[in-house]
Amino acid sequence: MTSFTAPGLSTDSATVVSECLQERLSALNDLHLTLKHIHWNVVGANFIGVHEMIDPQVDLVRGYADTLAERIATLGSSPSGTAKAIEKDRSWADYSIGRDTAQAHLGALDLVYDGFVTSHRSAIEKVGEHDPITEDILIGQTAQLEKFQWFVRAHLESYTGELANAGQSSEAGAAAAARAAG
Repeated sequence: MTSFTAPGLSTDSATVVSECLQERLSALNDLHLTLKHIHWNVVGANFIGVHEMIDPQVDLVRGYADTLAERIATLGSSPSGTAKAIEKDRSWADYSIGRDTAQAHLGALDLVYDGFVTSHRSAIEKVGEHDPITEDILIGQTAQLEKFQWFVRAHLESYTGELANAGQSSEAGAAAAARAAG
């Protein structure tokens, strides 16, 4: 519980919002690491395009983490950006694809974005009951993350609009399907 918070926000609401943001901060820190992992491990015919497409995503995600950490501090709590915090807050599996083709990584990354955007949308609903400022921050982040997912999906989409990884529920399955289609 916080001892102070932003004017007009109760300490109880600030605590709820800060706890929600801490989980999102850990998720953003994990997403940053996943994106760098993909950046370092992508190979194949579309290597350079995907390698370079990932860097702006990494930079933006790192900035989003900083924004949420600063919001947590503004609300009177202490943000935690450690590996231990990521592990404590993690409700998702670790990224499972190593060195692989651009298509395979993009197929898996599409599922990562599915989970991430869904979780960010849930956080929007939760904090919206308490703090419209934080809700606005998360809405803006989600819009850009959805745009990045669109970039990823453009590599997976056929001329008929079907995704190469359609119907897959695991990163390994999505990677295999995208690899086979690519």
